[in-house]
Amino acid sequence: MDLDFLTDNAIVYVLVAWGIMLVAAKGLRLQNRGFDVKPYGITYRNSGVQAVLDSVLARSRRWVRVFADASVVAGFAMMGFAFWFLVSNIANYFVKPSGFAEVTVLIPGVTLTSASAILNFLLCIPIVLIMHEGAHGIVAALERIRIKTGGFAVFVALFAGFVEPDEEEFDKAKKMSKLRVIGAGATSNVAFSLALGAVLLTNPVFAVVVPEPIRGAFYEEPDGVTVLSVIPGSGAEAAGLLPGDVIVGIGDVRVFTAFDMEKAGLSPGDRVDVTVSRGGEAVTVPVDVTAAAEDPERGLVGIMRDNSAAYEPVYGLINWDGQHHLSLFLLWLWMISFFIGIINMLPLPILDGGKFVHSIIDRKISERSVNGVMLGIYAFTFVLFGLNIGLSYAKSGWFTI
Repeated sequence: MDLDFLTDNAIVYVLVAWGIMLVAAKGLRLQNRGFDVKPYGITYRNSGVQAVLDSVLARSRRWVRVFADASVVAGFAMMGFAFWFLVSNIANYFVKPSGFAEVTVLIPGVTLTSASAILNFLLCIPIVLIMHEGAHGIVAALERIRIKTGGFAVFVALFAGFVEPDEEEFDKAKKMSKLRVIGAGATSNVAFSLALGAVLLTNPVFAVVVPEPIRGAFYEEPDGVTVLSVIPGSGAEAAGLLPGDVIVGIGDVRVFTAFDMEKAGLSPGDRVDVTVSRGGEAVTVPVDVTAAAEDPERGLVGIMRDNSAAYEPVYGLINWDGQHHLSLFLLWLWMISFFIGIINMLPLPILDGGKFVHSIIDRKISERSVNGVMLGIYAFTFVLFGLNIGLSYAKSGWFTI
């Protein structure tokens, strides 16, 4: 079957899979086993979560206490980092476009269009949610806030996990107790991602997401991308590029691997300076960018390239040879765990950050003033987050994986 057809119609397959899931849920009569089955979602609640949390807490109370205290500090740090990134990213769009990082929401069938991306996403989300909600629950148990139910929900292709504390007990809890409970979920995700990142620093695949100042300490850089052949009639041929040339730069983008060439953001009709290493000397030539046959909006230099160039880990303590699928899964797990943790601390109504800020200002001013302040914060955060997504769309359309 044509791979392009599958990619272009990924949303259809997601909806078909959802239909099959609904039919299976009805056939198995899951609504009689604690599930709430609706056309738009399936929700599961379990009232036995408290016993599990108490059992875990009994074995690790000291470490949970340290983690809970650290979660308050981490909550402020993550919220600050999220705001810094969103604000600086918007500034880069206007001041330094090459430094602008495209922001997209991962939705299977919409922005996740490849089979491997959808599969890795679906495998990672339950792990991240269990860790997130489990951290909320165990810290709540530490603070003697009872958990009424816990569970998960699936809304077509979107997932959610939850623990529901007793609202009366939570409202009566001390401010610091509330902050510990709220900050625990995001802190567990980011802490896990940092630990996983330390392991992945031994993996060549991880180099593509490691920022430059850190990457140089953990990876040996490849020389560049070797030109295997030049496409007849292309801009590369007209510019005089030759087989055996090693591309080391496109415009102001330093090229180490084929991934860096994609970051150049070439469009048909552009003229770009391409720097190559030829016989040990650097040669820069202007190349007219042509359109790809399969995608007229994507620009090509006009070469067949060697894609085998990769970063070599300095600390190759783990042999990742032959573990490409595992490497990609762990990279997805790192990415989703880190960004779910960070984004969750943004002060928006449905996120932990909103509850975090509300707990800080609650009872310090009148309830009416609290509501007014929160609405202002929500509006500012929504506009900031929306601008990042909107400018990403303006730059290159929906960013799909």
